[in-house]
Amino acid sequence: MNLLLRCLIVCSLLCASTAAQSSERPNIILILADDMGPGEPSHAGGLIPTPALDQLAEQGMRFTDAHTSSSVCTPTRYGILTGRYNWRSRLKRGVLVAADSPALMDPKRLSLPTFLQQAGYHTACIGKWHLGADFAPAPAQANSTRKAQFGSWNIDYEKPFRNGPVDVGFDEAFFILSSLDMPPYVYLRNDQAEKTPTLERGFPHNEYNDFERIGATADDFDASECLANWAAESRRYIQRQATQGSKTPFFLYLPLTSPHTPIRPGKAFRGRYQQYSWYADFIAETDWVVGQVLEQLQESGIDQETLVIFTSDNGFAPYVKIPKMLAAGYHPSGPYRGSKGSLYEGGHRVPFLVRWPGHVAPGSSSDTTICTTDFFATFAEILGESEAIPENAAEDSFSFASSMQGKATPTRPQTIHHSLSGKFAIRKDNWKLILTTDGGGGWDGLSNQAVVSTPAKTVQLYDLEADPGETRNLEDTHPEKINELVQELAQAFANGRTTPGSAQANEGWPYLHQPTMKQFPALAEPNQAATTE
Repeated sequence: MNLLLRCLIVCSLLCASTAAQSSERPNIILILADDMGPGEPSHAGGLIPTPALDQLAEQGMRFTDAHTSSSVCTPTRYGILTGRYNWRSRLKRGVLVAADSPALMDPKRLSLPTFLQQAGYHTACIGKWHLGADFAPAPAQANSTRKAQFGSWNIDYEKPFRNGPVDVGFDEAFFILSSLDMPPYVYLRNDQAEKTPTLERGFPHNEYNDFERIGATADDFDASECLANWAAESRRYIQRQATQGSKTPFFLYLPLTSPHTPIRPGKAFRGRYQQYSWYADFIAETDWVVGQVLEQLQESGIDQETLVIFTSDNGFAPYVKIPKMLAAGYHPSGPYRGSKGSLYEGGHRVPFLVRWPGHVAPGSSSDTTICTTDFFATFAEILGESEAIPENAAEDSFSFASSMQGKATPTRPQTIHHSLSGKFAIRKDNWKLILTTDGGGGWDGLSNQAVVSTPAKTVQLYDLEADPGETRNLEDTHPEKINELVQELAQAFANGRTTPGSAQANEGWPYLHQPTMKQFPALAEPNQAATTE
């Protein structure tokens, strides 16, 4: 065989291999914990054994520099399903709380599940939605004697609602509207409530019976049964998709209700770690749900062709009362400062595990900086569909597919962080600029965190490589770096995107903090003065 012919054969084999890789259609399962910090899994130093999460780490890759787009839940979920920073939407601060809050997802915008549907996937959402839906108003006088508890008696549970999961790309959905401390407390399936609430109750945050939000509740709803129900529904879905006879791949989005408050572990788990707290039991049950998913994949014979990702929507919630765990050396935020709601690392740096047999090396890790807006571009690259993303979609999504293969090829030019109160931080390489003098969230630390920090005058600048705990504010020594990062942030606002492409529109100017805009006019909306703090 001559040299030319050999070269042609090698080239044809390489082309065939590349084509096969670009046409792969793995099943995709994205499991989203609720309020889990980077130090909570046992493989990361957590007190409570998490064998299922440890299994994912052993069989796949840990991303050690993974972040959410916001340090609270509704905004992060928006970013996951749109590939767009949440502050470009109408929601500039906080979360959706009222049951009658209008849907945040726009059905006219291309979402991640819709994109996957177009690529031939069956899509399902099981768990906590927290992106709103548009319900019909309750009939006049129907609940005239009820209190307007978080809007939960203002809506008609007998009629289908609009702009929930099945209107923005999911073929099917079984979920609750918000958190288990935000009524209504009723299961929803597709576009309809499974039962009409008749009770008015809430669920205490913990075993101390602290705080509860009372509102419309179905007579058979028990918050302590939710995790078991999400697990059972997920198993049925996986089994059904695996045995339906077709080769249609599926995308299962599984946003859990734990370990977010209220801390309501199921009967099988309550008291398992009584030396600590119900929270410890709740962590164990959260891990159990992950184990149920992995077990069903194996039983159905599809674990080798399924990409499984586990992460969280933000960091640990510091208002959870776990004094015994903290006294025992529990560090839910790991070595990082801050917690849920905050711009410090503990607010948005999260556990992030990826398992894909044959594609992701077992027991590996990556320090590539990634964000939860990046799923859209990553899945598109895996499917060979990157060019199918239109200009007006996934504006802040960068693929980390090459990092999953062990390549040190960061693609993010910067990462922008957003707090509970709508404050901003921007990270580029090892430099992080926080555009406020505190954490911007109200919950900036944990009771066992003793942070000695250089006081901030107007902003905070940290070198995360030298100071991952964010204790040495360098605002006085690197004014040029502050200006550089401010200009990058201003450009991200003005362009309506951070990915390459034509400028897109935001739904209102992203920045609201008047004192900072006076200090850095580039952050203000062109030709507009700040009107709110």
